[in-house]
Amino acid sequence: MNIHFTARQMDLTPEIRQECERKLRKLEKLQGAIQKVDVILSVVKARQKVELHLTAKGLDLVVVEETSDLINSLNLAVESLEKKIRKEREKMRDQRRRPGREWKAPVPPEEAEEPQRRIVRSANFSMKPMSVEEAALHLDMKNREVYVFRKEGSEKWAVLFRRKDGNIGLVEPE
Repeated sequence: MNIHFTARQMDLTPEIRQECERKLRKLEKLQGAIQKVDVILSVVKARQKVELHLTAKGLDLVVVEETSDLINSLNLAVESLEKKIRKEREKMRDQRRRPGREWKAPVPPEEAEEPQRRIVRSANFSMKPMSVEEAALHLDMKNREVYVFRKEGSEKWAVLFRRKDGNIGLVEPE
């Protein structure tokens, strides 16, 4: 763990540095691989402020505490950081658990609901009479699966469709 200290408007004494390091080492037992901790100590009039910026694997936490005593502010900041770490660990643990692992009784086939079929209208047809070759060109140009057209020379309708083998099928009503 890399600890970086910053003191604003005050002198950083060795006692305060040791106390901070001792308390932060306890956090390392709780979190594990803590990469970096930035400790910012500042004094404004009678307010003693402690900011802790913790960086660990997949975790960035910031805690700010302010009281009239520096050691008290440090204790509160470390406690807050400990709570945040525990909360984040709990979140990670919950995310790893997979929901829906409970055993469910199989549904008999007659009770299973069938999805309702929808009818979707399509404009894959031509009103003008055309030859089968011309209709096949329209089927390819428009990249359709089915094309309905009027046969040239008669008033009958015909259907061209794309087969699974890649060929084109023709349906002519009698």
